[in-house]
Amino acid sequence: MLFKLIRERLAPYRGLLVGLVLLQLLNVGANLYLPTLNADIIDNGVTKGDTGYIWHTGGIMLAVSVLQICGSIGAAFFGARIAMFFGRDTRASIFRSVGRFSSREVNQFGAPSLITRSTNDVQQVQTLVLMSCTLMVSAPFMMVGGVIMALREDAGLSWLVLVAVVVLGIAVAAVVRKMVPGFRLVQRRIDTVNRVMREHLTGVRVIRAFTREGYEERRFDVATDELTDISTRVGSLMMTMFPLVFSVMNLSTIGVWWFGAHQIANGDVEIGSLSAYMTYLIQILISVMLATFMFMMIPRAAVAAERITEVVDTESSVHAPDRPVTPTRVRGVVELRGATMQYPGADDPVLRDVTLRAEPGQTVAIIGSTGSGKSTLLSLIARLFDATEGAVLIDGVDVRDLDPQLLWGHIGIVPQKAYLFSGSVASNLRYGNPDASDEELWTALEIAQARDFVERMDGGLEATIAQGGTNVSGGQRQRLCIARALVAQPRIYLFDDSFSALDLATDRRLREALAPHVLEATVFIVAQRVSTIRGADSIVVLDDGHVVGMGAHDELLDSCEAYREIVASQGGLGEEVA
Repeated sequence: MLFKLIRERLAPYRGLLVGLVLLQLLNVGANLYLPTLNADIIDNGVTKGDTGYIWHTGGIMLAVSVLQICGSIGAAFFGARIAMFFGRDTRASIFRSVGRFSSREVNQFGAPSLITRSTNDVQQVQTLVLMSCTLMVSAPFMMVGGVIMALREDAGLSWLVLVAVVVLGIAVAAVVRKMVPGFRLVQRRIDTVNRVMREHLTGVRVIRAFTREGYEERRFDVATDELTDISTRVGSLMMTMFPLVFSVMNLSTIGVWWFGAHQIANGDVEIGSLSAYMTYLIQILISVMLATFMFMMIPRAAVAAERITEVVDTESSVHAPDRPVTPTRVRGVVELRGATMQYPGADDPVLRDVTLRAEPGQTVAIIGSTGSGKSTLLSLIARLFDATEGAVLIDGVDVRDLDPQLLWGHIGIVPQKAYLFSGSVASNLRYGNPDASDEELWTALEIAQARDFVERMDGGLEATIAQGGTNVSGGQRQRLCIARALVAQPRIYLFDDSFSALDLATDRRLREALAPHVLEATVFIVAQRVSTIRGADSIVVLDDGHVVGMGAHDELLDSCEAYREIVASQGGLGEEVA
């Protein structure tokens, strides 16, 4: 999985990779040639007292060193660019994949895990790519070249190289095998820490209101302690690598000097050759050490690559049809025919056999107890989910046959949890219509009963909005979200409990101002307050996913027991219920 991901992402940069390999070959070739020149200086210059030979060979060594430096710098530059391009492209790929996900896939992975995968996991693989470009590419060349050059200097000591490499390889393989499961658990623990931290930051007001700071601190301590524990265990395994490498290297050095000294005494080897052999042995073992360092990184990068690939390869359950229907005009007739929705892994459907029809100019309200499927019904219309049974149609066409971009372009949704993006009031309002004029923005704000507080904000339309809209109140955030939907001028409006944070007076004024603006649109309103929906053309009453009543307010009072209970719980007709 890891190497497949790297191969696919680096395919567009073959030119840079070829240049990197050539520069690494230059670097390795120069490194391998220098010990031979040094041996020649010792054997033919120093021992014979030939100063001219020393100067001449020393000049060649200087030139070779300059080439080695140039190759090293160039390889580092190319390697850094390749790694940065890999990270950029991989993050972009994850972002595009998540952007295509339906709510089902987002819930399946969870926001904290998706954040970790697009940041920490990508960084793990990116670091491996960088180290591979700067170290791993040169290590095999250095190892093979070092063995060849060492055999040229003294074939009699070659068994030392074989023993050292085999022993080191077996030890490294044993350690790496134990590290892989540990790294997989580390990434899951990071997900947990991110989740706890995200919940703490999002719900900080609730935590303070219920004085649960101590409890949350203990939750975070548990999450970080678990991450620390597994990281310590994996880190301890990693740290055994270096003692192993240096122990083998030092023992090999002792062996070379021990057996080489006897060969020098017998006249079989010259001092310069033995010195060069020692340098080549060190280069071989350093290459093995670099490879060892890479092997330490591969397990964690492999786990990260699995998690990245899982996101990228996950197909959205909501996808565009092969031959999408693209009507020239969308009227906004919405129809559900026996629509049933069951979440993956759930025992029972959240919606069962829902059938209804709404036409332009009509307002359909949906009411019911918590968990009765109200928001899910709107999600089916907007195709944030696909119905598991039955069908949802727009103008007689199944939404699964429509181009999703066309469908979403004609739907204005105000979610249950009002959300604003960092930027300005204007940038948020133009989210659905980038070409909207300032006059259109003010009109939408006036209808949404938001003009007065926006005018009081420093900068008006250019006033700063913090991430999530945290610098405005809940009611103001809802009104700005309603204004954003109005600016888009869709054919279908979906208000998912969008008036809950408004007081009764503001709620009434907003609905009165909204009515003439949506005369030619189809409007769906999910609400908890009867006063918000009693004037709707049709009210759908949901109970445990079933439609138990449908009709106007007065009709339901006579025919639907569940609706009468809701009305009674809100003090009669609900006009005075906040």
